[in-house]
Amino acid sequence: MHMGTTEIFLIAMLIIFSVPYLIWRFGHTDYYAPLVVVQIIAGILLGPGIMGRAFPEYYSFVFNPQVVQSLNGIAWWAVMIFVMIAGIELDLKKAWEHRRESAITAGLALGTPLLFGCVAALGLVGYAGWMGPKAHDWQFVLGVGMACAVTALPILILLMEKLEILRQPIGQRILRYASVDDIAIWGVLAAILLDWDRVGRQLGFLLAFSVATKLFRMMMVRLEERDRWYISFIWLAICAFAADWAGLHFMVGAFLAGAVMDAEWFNQEKMDFMRANVLMAIMPVFFLSTGLRTNWAMGGSAVFVAAAVLLLASVSGKLAGVHIAGKILKWGPGEASIIGWLLQTKALIMIIFANILLDKQIITSETFTALLLMAIGSTMLTVPMVYPKLQRVAQLIFKTS
Repeated sequence: MHMGTTEIFLIAMLIIFSVPYLIWRFGHTDYYAPLVVVQIIAGILLGPGIMGRAFPEYYSFVFNPQVVQSLNGIAWWAVMIFVMIAGIELDLKKAWEHRRESAITAGLALGTPLLFGCVAALGLVGYAGWMGPKAHDWQFVLGVGMACAVTALPILILLMEKLEILRQPIGQRILRYASVDDIAIWGVLAAILLDWDRVGRQLGFLLAFSVATKLFRMMMVRLEERDRWYISFIWLAICAFAADWAGLHFMVGAFLAGAVMDAEWFNQEKMDFMRANVLMAIMPVFFLSTGLRTNWAMGGSAVFVAAAVLLLASVSGKLAGVHIAGKILKWGPGEASIIGWLLQTKALIMIIFANILLDKQIITSETFTALLLMAIGSTMLTVPMVYPKLQRVAQLIFKTS
């Protein structure tokens, strides 16, 4: 029976939404792997390296070029909205009020795993197949190192809600540290993507963005909230287009679009509702499209070894940095361990970060696959490691910040 592109696209959408949900619901994976993590894992399993090899005819039939192109369009828009919301929710005012504590903790929580990750990346540089064709050594090393240092702020919020500490003082402190690191992460990414052939265009974008931001903010404060939501999507499309035109990648523009908006402009419940629905309704398409980009051509063992090394660098670096901060700031027993394990959550933002590096050919598909496995591993470790620690030091959540 002949099927058109529309029917095959809908088959792909059925697979994307049904397979991860059934695994999550009937496998009772929520403690180790929330639905979002299962969706990422399912994306890898449904990709060319696993399902494509096991059932090549099925794979080429369902995920043909026309369907993949359609899925990619949905995925781009989904992740742009998600990144914009992450930018809106940055709480830099609170970070400024507690600037000494925030600077020390965020600096060490970012800098130490960045250093450990750069050392691991230097080891990969010596072997063919890991560094992208358009990368300089420093771009590859810094990019992989920063991937090891990333904290996934949106997933961190979801996990802290699950652990019932999001609105507690310790949860709000962790959000401050993650917010400061988020700014640094996107700043480093912009430096990595700096293109000297288009530096004039990039500087022009930053200048135009500064002027447009001032006008945009003046307009937004005069609008009702329902209009602000709609205008924000227009603003998102403009910023993403301009950043991509300048060579910085549309995700940088999406983050900047959200970062210059104030969370106070929007009702928090509606913001939470928007984030939850984007995660549920369209982000699964992004996870699948991410899985389609994985590559095991160098052999599964090599990719898994690289992922394990990167995971070790990421987790040990984050924990070491936060423990040093805890000693400097004289935190209570167990506090640094809880904060460190939560801040090492990687999924989503790290995956977005790695997608950008792959798009710009700074890393190869094999490195991308290793980073993806590292992100899954770090995120799956978070709740099992933090929950028992919270039980032992439950009184911490009642301390004032």
